[in-house]
Amino acid sequence: MIPKVVLSVNAHHTAVLRPSLRRDQRAVSEVLGVVMMLAMVVTIMGGVWIFLSPYISDFEDNTNWNSANGIADRFEDRIDVAGSAPEGTGIRHTLALKSTMVQPVIKVETWTIAADLTPDERISVRNINNSAIGITAINETARSVTIESPMGVESHEFSGSFNEVVIDHQSSQDHWMTVTVFDADERALHTSVSYIVSGIQISTSLGLGEHEIALVNDARAERFPNEPWKVSQFPNIELDTLVTGELRLSIVLTDVTINGTIGSGEKIGMNMVSLGPMTLFTGNAYHLRFTVENALNDVITPQYHDKMLEDHTLNRASGTLDTFTGYAPYLRASGADGFTVESQENQLILEVDVKRVEVSR
Repeated sequence: MIPKVVLSVNAHHTAVLRPSLRRDQRAVSEVLGVVMMLAMVVTIMGGVWIFLSPYISDFEDNTNWNSANGIADRFEDRIDVAGSAPEGTGIRHTLALKSTMVQPVIKVETWTIAADLTPDERISVRNINNSAIGITAINETARSVTIESPMGVESHEFSGSFNEVVIDHQSSQDHWMTVTVFDADERALHTSVSYIVSGIQISTSLGLGEHEIALVNDARAERFPNEPWKVSQFPNIELDTLVTGELRLSIVLTDVTINGTIGSGEKIGMNMVSLGPMTLFTGNAYHLRFTVENALNDVITPQYHDKMLEDHTLNRASGTLDTFTGYAPYLRASGADGFTVESQENQLILEVDVKRVEVSR
């Protein structure tokens, strides 16, 4: 018989003890955990910043762009008010120019306007150089000329001729000049005006470069970084039909000069003072011709031309020029030779005024 083996089981569990950690070892472990947690937080925040950075930049650019356009709007309003005020009066205005710089664009746009004052004569005035002009009268009735400029007024007499008569003068064409031709009875036959206007430019820093707004002659041109200039508002020129059937062409030139520097800052106070309005032409006009050339950039003048000839181009394409009234090219269809007004034999009234404003601190 095989004896039965009885296994004895120890009722007490044997405790397995971990080696105890020293106090300095436990401290190092906690520091490593905190460092790792901070590293993870920094990594996540860096990723979020990299992800949001383009959106933040676009938000800042949009804010600066809106600020620049707001400044341009206020400049236009104040200049319009000051330009209509009597000489020596004006307004004072405060603007925030923290991220914006205002600077002048000097003598940037040239306007020439010429018209006969009688339907019985056709006269042309040509600028030969800075000290001479040529006068041609088809019917040979021209006998004298008066030249007015910032330097003063001078008059010259000459004999009637079918050929061009050359007049030497001492007047300056650097800013503006008015030439009036008279007949033997001192009756005005023709007026020719040239005026070079100045304006202001508003520059704002964006993420990709400079954003620029040019305010010249009540027009507005804008350029974003790496893009061409685009005209968003055109000069103040209006053609209206009166109740009598006559046409009235109104041209208002705005000449803005900056005296000194404007600077930048949170609150920049500026004086906008009128130099006195000028009237260059008022009354009936015949054989009108006017030109405009902007020297700020080569792409601006063609945009002026396209806008001015918009209606004429549409009527030419539809074959309705025989009833069209409005702006038309003087010779070439592109407007390179200037513009005139097609009145369909209705009387044309021409008004040319100038608003002159000086901006200073």
